[in-house]
Amino acid sequence: MLLQAVFLLLLHCLGSTLGQYELCKSLVSTDEGSVWEQYACQPKSASMKDYMRIKVDPPGITCGNPPERFCTLENPYLCSDECDASNPDLAHPPQLMQDRERNGLLTYWQTVTWSRHPEPLLANITMSWNKSLELTDDIQITFEYGRPTIMVLDKSMDHGRSWQPYQFYADDCMDAFNMPPKRVRDLSPANITRVICTEQYSRWVGSKNEKNVKFEVRARFAVFAGPRLQNMDSLYTRMESMKGLRDFFTFTNLRMRLLRPALGGTYVQRDNLLKYFYAISNIEVPARCKCNLHASQCLLQDGNLQCQCEHNTTGQDCQRCRKGFKAKSWKAGSYLPAPNGTPNTCTIAGSPSGSNCECYGHSNRCSYIDYLNIVTCVSCKHNTRGQNCQHCRLGYFRNASAELDDESVCIECNCNQMGSVHDRCNGTGFCQCKEGATGAKCDDCVPGYYWKQGCYSNVCDEEMLLCQNGGTCYQNQKCICPPEFKGVLCQHSRCEAGKDCNAASSLHFSMATLLLCTLLSHLLAMLTAH
Repeated sequence: MLLQAVFLLLLHCLGSTLGQYELCKSLVSTDEGSVWEQYACQPKSASMKDYMRIKVDPPGITCGNPPERFCTLENPYLCSDECDASNPDLAHPPQLMQDRERNGLLTYWQTVTWSRHPEPLLANITMSWNKSLELTDDIQITFEYGRPTIMVLDKSMDHGRSWQPYQFYADDCMDAFNMPPKRVRDLSPANITRVICTEQYSRWVGSKNEKNVKFEVRARFAVFAGPRLQNMDSLYTRMESMKGLRDFFTFTNLRMRLLRPALGGTYVQRDNLLKYFYAISNIEVPARCKCNLHASQCLLQDGNLQCQCEHNTTGQDCQRCRKGFKAKSWKAGSYLPAPNGTPNTCTIAGSPSGSNCECYGHSNRCSYIDYLNIVTCVSCKHNTRGQNCQHCRLGYFRNASAELDDESVCIECNCNQMGSVHDRCNGTGFCQCKEGATGAKCDDCVPGYYWKQGCYSNVCDEEMLLCQNGGTCYQNQKCICPPEFKGVLCQHSRCEAGKDCNAASSLHFSMATLLLCTLLSHLLAMLTAH
């Protein structure tokens, strides 16, 4: 009995070590001989801090340039510590957030102190991987000298082009974000992907006792898999059936927005601002490469993580079928049915599981047209058209750097409506321009034309169409003429032809002067008579 118990325990340990979905294929014997059996597969979890690139902003937020004294919340009036970027022993650069602590020496990144209070002390820390990743455990950020009283963790799924909040942190959620405080344990299966504000990691309890701020992943997994994550099949089933669950744990970039440092109390002591700053000694991001269940390994190649794709797939995330294996639309692998899942292997054209029509992944439906005796793709996506979705819709042109099966194979022309004849462009993206317009998008004018909701011929300029008789050209649109001249180019005199304008002006002036003198004389005579 004892031997049997030990054997069962060994099998359990072996199973735990191997984990789930770690094999992409296995050689099995059949009546026809040995064949490869394909399975859904994914890489092991790893510490992604070893691969992340860190950027800190705004510029100048890292302490040490110029050198600066600081003190701690425990010893607020012993401000003998110094941060000096020029001294390796006193510098606190950003890379110390992801280094390995050696010989027990604690290293950390640190900001300037809050000397500009009441102006907010704000810092952004952006972590990028140039790769889609999936969280497998809690994100943990270790703060030295106190955790922030207000911060936000953001994530991006498109390499930093757009961001969305992952979680809010505050000592008072209602005051900071107008959100009621919640804990992950308060969430249910129906709202497990809700973005919450937590007060759990922001209240002051002394920097020596509590340093860590977490984004809790295990607690969310436990809602489906149980408190010790024994029932992972249940979690993976939910990953397939619950919309948005898998995406919730997926990211390409993370960002911490530090909005207010630890205060050590309820208010800011303005007589000693040297004790307020941010300092981070470590960031842990346990995750795996997102390979769409088409790879069991993810390796660093040319500085970037790359899935080692199986199932005839390719791409950094195994997100498309290999050339020659596009007989049907690409699909991510599936966790179901347990325990091996469904690989959704890409198939070669003409294979039994393929179809007779190649749509390059832009359509998953074909139709037979009887009178033409052809099979054609239906409802082409990604701005494609044609029998095989091989052409671009009107108003789009072919992306020369993308393969036909790429979702971004067609790029919008974006012709300027004012400068172009229509919204279509040629195969290289150049639009057909109206007279006077130029540029790939017809949003500029050729020499001799000016832009005003379209291109119009210059009325005047400084080279060919010169304003005459002292006139000045205004924005190529009109000549501003002296009072005595008129015309588009100030080429006409305002005086009638054949008349001496100067003489007429002098005569007019003389008559006016004579009339004035006569009136003045008459007025003077009346006054002297009285």
